[in-house]
Amino acid sequence: MSENVISLHKNPDPEPPADLAGVTTLTVVPEPAPAKPIPLWMRSGRAVKRIATDERTRATGRAVVRHSIYTVNGSRIVARRTWDGKTGARYERMLRAAEAAGNYEVAEEWEERLQRFREARHRRRMDLLHSPLDVAKGVGVGVGMSIGVLVALGVVMAINNHDAKDVITPLAATVEFIGLLIRIVQVVWGPALVIGPLLALLGMWAVGSKQQAAPQWALPANVRSGEGEPITPSIVVKALRDLGISALRTAIKEMGDAGASMLGPITIAGCGVEVDVTLPSGVATNEVQNRRRKLAENLTRHEHEVYITIPEAARTVRLWIADSGALDEPIGPSPLVTDESMTANYKTGKAPWGRDLRGDGAELGVYQRHLLITGRSNQGKTVALRSLVLWLALDRSVQFWVADLKGAGDWSMLHGIADVLIEGPADDHCIQATEMLEDAVTEMNRRLEVLKDEPGTVFRPLIVLVDEAQKAFMCPALDDQKRPYGGSKATSRYFMAARTIHNQGRAVDVLLWQGTQDPTDQNLPKLVREGAHTRASLVLGSESQAKMALGDKAVEDGAAPHMLRQGLDRGTLVVASDGIHMPKGQSSITVRTHFIDDDPARAIADRARALRDGITTLTVIERGTERDALADILTVLAGEKRMLTQDVIRKLGVLDADAYGRWSFGDLTRVLDGAGIEAKKSHGRMVVRAEDVSDALAERDADGSASAS
Repeated sequence: MSENVISLHKNPDPEPPADLAGVTTLTVVPEPAPAKPIPLWMRSGRAVKRIATDERTRATGRAVVRHSIYTVNGSRIVARRTWDGKTGARYERMLRAAEAAGNYEVAEEWEERLQRFREARHRRRMDLLHSPLDVAKGVGVGVGMSIGVLVALGVVMAINNHDAKDVITPLAATVEFIGLLIRIVQVVWGPALVIGPLLALLGMWAVGSKQQAAPQWALPANVRSGEGEPITPSIVVKALRDLGISALRTAIKEMGDAGASMLGPITIAGCGVEVDVTLPSGVATNEVQNRRRKLAENLTRHEHEVYITIPEAARTVRLWIADSGALDEPIGPSPLVTDESMTANYKTGKAPWGRDLRGDGAELGVYQRHLLITGRSNQGKTVALRSLVLWLALDRSVQFWVADLKGAGDWSMLHGIADVLIEGPADDHCIQATEMLEDAVTEMNRRLEVLKDEPGTVFRPLIVLVDEAQKAFMCPALDDQKRPYGGSKATSRYFMAARTIHNQGRAVDVLLWQGTQDPTDQNLPKLVREGAHTRASLVLGSESQAKMALGDKAVEDGAAPHMLRQGLDRGTLVVASDGIHMPKGQSSITVRTHFIDDDPARAIADRARALRDGITTLTVIERGTERDALADILTVLAGEKRMLTQDVIRKLGVLDADAYGRWSFGDLTRVLDGAGIEAKKSHGRMVVRAEDVSDALAERDADGSASAS
């Protein structure tokens, strides 16, 4: 039995009946109900709100308020100036300011000035008691004399014209002139009563506008943001007052408007200004240093645009404040790139490194100074180090031994300039760099022995450079005697070689230059970093690292590489060295170094190679390879007609430390004697001549060919 199911829900899209299939169905859509009209009060309110919140309306409102307040506050400023001119208020403020700053000598001077002002004012007031009678007498005498002169002139005219009426002609003309002046005053007086106050208001507005005497919110947008705002004494004092140092705020409040007495002259210094601030008693210089960011923001500057250093004067901080955005502008190309005639002098010259914050050229002297540059990765350390080497390479007397433990080709242009060039990041390269330093120690000791026998001997400068030196310190490899190559203990070969060069190398011009990343006690031991005469740092992560890089004193005196901006301040160095000029009393200086790209660097290197006599650069040799001693001797002699036997042994050790590292003069003599070569003397010292070695090799090769045939 089937059941009929009745659906109570309406099908929204019913299928058409079968008999109507194919027939177009017209659907009648009902017209929408008319919308309700919006009330007039609501439309008016929306229009008022839209107009009131429009930026043009707000700008107009700010302009009206700003210019109105300019006039009001301008009148206050004029009234204050007038009051200061008529009373001793200015002297009293200066007196209080000097007392608050603890400068009692200046306070006594202002007290004397105040006393002189009061005495002069008293004399003027006493003179006013007698002045009405004196003025009356003066006016009477003047009028009488004037009338007498006019009558006398009239008598002369009457005699000349034979007319008695001319006696009063000058007097009558004077009376008419006075009447004309009165009529002019009567005509002008009415407009003057209207124009005079308007001119006075305009003057008040001009004073207020110049002083920006309006609320911050009413000022123009560029002034509110601080863009282009010049540094004035009042701005500096206000910034110091709002630092949050209660003793400083109280002292400035007691000084009144004379807080600027703390300030020295504000002078233009490069792309900014510089000012010395003498702090009042009870305020320490480090309290201001620790609030650098707040001080910068109070001066409407970014933190990196304000530098605080400590000069020699007691209780004084020196502020350098950059023009807004100036430090983000490039400093221009290096003179090494623009001046192709530039030369170098290791002893007396200085390398053009960049520009300081004052816009002056920053030049670094390298004579007998060990060098350390550190900082975070990819901030310009290698470029800064390389620019010094490229300049010094223009002095043909300077020798270079270079180990690039990054191995990215940054130093490849030194082929033909450096005697030794090691490139690569592996442990083998770190071992080669360590052995290079040990060879430098051997060379240093040889020079010291020569100096002992021949005082006054001058040696060729030898720069031993290790870039990415932290890899050498962290190298885990051990030698045959289980001594570590890396590390910071007395058993570490790299550490001990670096310390030995630091201790005695400068006396015989053997210098160690190192570039390293993120200093720690593990990858840059204290004894090594403190052995450098010139210490420079790019951006670092913390104040403790800054002290490692530059020393405690430099950081305590204001050096702040940890305040530099990662990426944005690439190439900016904080330098502590006596080889660079810096303002008296400062222990560090910030330098924006020139960027020399790879192509210009190669061009400079080409100029340096042209000054040198065909140097053959020794590179990393695969260890354990069987050596041809005679051929290797000719290799190290390349470019030299003759060479000291000790130099030959040293260069052979650099070429392959395994094969020649322990060679003595006897080993060299054995090889030379076997080839029929005799070491001879030149200027009293034993040398090996390249011609002799070349002839011996040619003869050996000829004998070998004959035997083979």
